[in-house]
Parts: sequence; C-alpha cells; structure tokens
Amino acid sequence: MGRITASKETLKPDPRYGSLLASKFINSMMWSGKKSVAQRVFYEALDIIKEKMPNADPIEVFTTAVENVKPNIEVRSKRVGGASYQVPMQVNRTRQQSLAIRWILLACREKKGRRMSEKLAAELMAAYNREGAAMTRRENVHRMAEANKAFAHFAW
Repeated sequence: MGRITASKETLKPDPRYGSLLASKFINSMMWSGKKSVAQRVFYEALDIIKEKMPNADPIEVFTTAVENVKPNIEVRSKRVGGASYQVPMQVNRTRQQSLAIRWILLACREKKGRRMSEKLAAELMAAYNREGAAMTRRENVHRMAEANKAFAHFAW
C-alpha cells in the first residue's frame, strides 16, 4: 500500500452536501480517474436511501454508516524470535476511516447483479443499522483482536 497521497490537504468537500467524508468516499470509489461516474453512483445511492428512509437525512445515514463500520482495534503481524504473532493494536483515526470506506466498497463490489448505486445504498443502510457485509468484516476484525489479546504485550 505504498501510495501516499496528499488527499487530506487537497480534499475539497463534495458539491452537493459539502461533506469531506463524502468527497473522500467518492475518490475511493472512483476507478481510472472517472470522478463524474463515481459521483453519479454515490448521489444515486443517496437518492435511493432518501426514498427508502424518508424520515432520515441521507448524508446523515452515510456518515453514521461509516462511523459504525470503523474498527477500534485490529491485529497486526509482529515477528518475535522466529514466530509471527498477531498483535492487537489501536487503529488511528485516518486508518479507521479509510478501512471503513474500503470495506463498504468491497462489500458492494462483491455483490453481483445490481447497479452499483443500488448495492451501495443497500450496504449503507445495512451499516447504518449495524448489519451487512462491511459490519461483519468489522466484527471479524474485532473478534480476531479479542482472540489474540494474549499477545497484546508485544504491541510497540
């Protein structure tokens, strides 16, 4: 993952909702520089959420969904004397956000047969209600960290 970008400094809020998180999400979703396509997919997904959840603000649903998926703790491999241990560690805030975004997008891309905007809307609503594939992945990460608590003293 050696791609370090200055996206934090250069990130502009998205045009419709003025949200930096939405902008980051659109950038992560974008393939081969097609931002207009990514934006359209994202806004269509939010419109679908607006239809399905009329009393909720779609950007609010999106933000809460990402918040819900963020992992607090993850396991990292650490070599200690010839053995690799999975050491549970705190996740810093930027990594939490990028992991959450990545997991939501992966969950959407694994599903087949519907438009991306529909899959994204479904996944965001699921994450908002603390369910769905992205949430499952977060639970698994937390479970791994819990299971390897014994190695926590190797944390550096």
